[in-house]
Amino acid sequence: MPELPEVENARQVVEKALGRVIVDIDDTDTFECRPHMPGDIARALTGGKLTEARRRGKAMWCETVTADGSSGPTLGIHLGMGGRVIVTAPDGERTSQYGGGDPHVGERPTDKPEWTRFSMTFDDGGQLRLFDKRRLGRVRLEPDIDALGPDAAEITRDDFRHRIGSSGAPLKARLLDQAAIAGVGNLLADEVLWQSEQSPSRRAKTLTTDELDELRVVLRRAVRSAIKKGGVHTGEIIPFRKTDAACPRCGAPMTRGTVGGRTTWWCSREQS
Repeated sequence: MPELPEVENARQVVEKALGRVIVDIDDTDTFECRPHMPGDIARALTGGKLTEARRRGKAMWCETVTADGSSGPTLGIHLGMGGRVIVTAPDGERTSQYGGGDPHVGERPTDKPEWTRFSMTFDDGGQLRLFDKRRLGRVRLEPDIDALGPDAAEITRDDFRHRIGSSGAPLKARLLDQAAIAGVGNLLADEVLWQSEQSPSRRAKTLTTDELDELRVVLRRAVRSAIKKGGVHTGEIIPFRKTDAACPRCGAPMTRGTVGGRTTWWCSREQS
């Protein structure tokens, strides 16, 4: 699934749709819009507006108002493994697109119409669309985000020390626990642990206060870099997560294993 940087990029795209009057919604894909029935989301939002695009970790949602200006239901948008949010301008030209890449995604001859799983049309003729070839995304009203921990890009020093440093779990597994800290996925975890020269299997509670503080600094820096560059795939260590690769920093062989149930790569010398 997408990690915090990808979802933040998508959130910034959704901001292009704020304040525009919704005149039509296609919510007929019952899998993507589960548990709602066709028409449920349309009836709740048509005539209203999206007023704010928000995110915590990998979760993204929009605040809304109804046609009479009163507070409306929140709208959750989950990208799945490869979903793309597309927002078009009033004249039909694209204003922005999640994640960069092909500017014609969703419009290429090979793109099937049914791969647009959800669409919202505005009174100016523009649209917000969720293009999801693999059909692993989700759009729903009133998404539950209460179980998520603090956002990885915003967590305070003291909160990070407590939530990460109090656990007996392997460090990588703790970073991946969305209830502890929200937004870190498999690639971002490997990037951050490589940058900080920490073993992914080290017990989190054995880190010193200074090591926890440094890990938080590295995490926030890696998140900012990935957002700026377009995603976690732009990390320094990501191209070297493969067989026969060497650590780009010291030249030692990269090692592959499983930590926290996830495939993990680390430097055999610096992260031992």
